[in-house]
Amino acid sequence: METKIIGSKIAKARKKINISQAQLAQRLFISPQAVGKWERGESIPDITTFNRLAEILGVDLNYFSEDFQSSVTEMAVTSSDRQSPQSPLVMRKNKLSWDMSRGNWVNADFSGLKNLHEKFSSSNIRKCKFIGSDMSGLLLKGNYVDSCDFSNSDISNSHFQDSHIVNNLFKDCSLTDAEFSGSHITGCNFSGANFTGAAVNSSSFQKNTMTNAVLNHTSFNGVGIEDIVFEGNIEDCYFENCGFTKVTFQNSTLINTFFKCKSLKKLRFIDCGTDRMTYEFLKNGKADLNGITLLTTK
Repeated sequence: METKIIGSKIAKARKKINISQAQLAQRLFISPQAVGKWERGESIPDITTFNRLAEILGVDLNYFSEDFQSSVTEMAVTSSDRQSPQSPLVMRKNKLSWDMSRGNWVNADFSGLKNLHEKFSSSNIRKCKFIGSDMSGLLLKGNYVDSCDFSNSDISNSHFQDSHIVNNLFKDCSLTDAEFSGSHITGCNFSGANFTGAAVNSSSFQKNTMTNAVLNHTSFNGVGIEDIVFEGNIEDCYFENCGFTKVTFQNSTLINTFFKCKSLKKLRFIDCGTDRMTYEFLKNGKADLNGITLLTTK
């Protein structure tokens, strides 16, 4: 059974660092009997305990899933230790994946987490670390994500839907082809994040830090953009039906960027350069063109 494989891995790693079941239990603040059940394959830890267990044993979280084999196409975890929404392990054929949905995660360190695959919805996630994690291709629907650190993570091709995303760190993340829809995104630090191909639709985008963020083929449609400073190169981007309040483009070069909004009067430009097409879009929207230099083509 799958639980026996995981139990065997726990026992092997424990013996490798030469500690007893009782010593391991003491470090995890649980009973030695619980460790014994894991190693016999009678139960498995919940995700928070798995994270701490990996730290103690000196292994990556993927250690518990690599070379995983199962003759069962898909089965729900059935032991009492795994019925709670706090226990996100789901067994699938030839792989073990994490189901982070419907959880209440606070002050947890999931840095380096992989194999999430698809399930990470309807959760309350506060003050957690996901540094250097692979969160690509996820649907994050109906989440409340507050004060978490996603620095250096791969969140490409993921979809944030109907979520509150506040005061989080997304520094140097890959958000390539990610989509934000129906979401409230405020107070986040996107410094150095790569938004190539990303789309923000029908959302609020407020008080976020965009220093050195990469905007290329990035679109904002039906977005309330407020108290934002855009810096750096902005190329092949798209702003449609957006509302701007205290929005500044500073030290930016805007190339082939489309503006189709009711009013651009509240936009401010400081030491910016644009190509002819972008310049005409801004002019047509009655933007204040002071601070813009029209780039010459060679």
